[in-house]
Amino acid sequence: MKAMYENEVKKRGKKIMHIHFVGFRTDQEYWSAVAVFGYPDFIHMIHDNRMYGDIDICDKVIFGSKATQEKISQYNWQDHELW
Repeated sequence: MKAMYENEVKKRGKKIMHIHFVGFRTDQEYWSAVAVFGYPDFIHMIHDNRMYGDIDICDKVIFGSKATQEKISQYNWQDHELW
């Protein structure tokens, strides 16, 4: 149902903001971020180049303790295979 709604909104030219969590490792870190930003639409284990294929210009990216905005991993990880 959510995918149908998103497709319809995109057809009309409105953007939907998605929330991405990057580099979260502990439950406390995750739940603290959920309390502030809401549930994530995407979870990325590491900050890699592949994740930028999932991120749109209007999305919000939240970095956890195991990721920084400045350092991008030289390795890629297929996060979507975990869920």
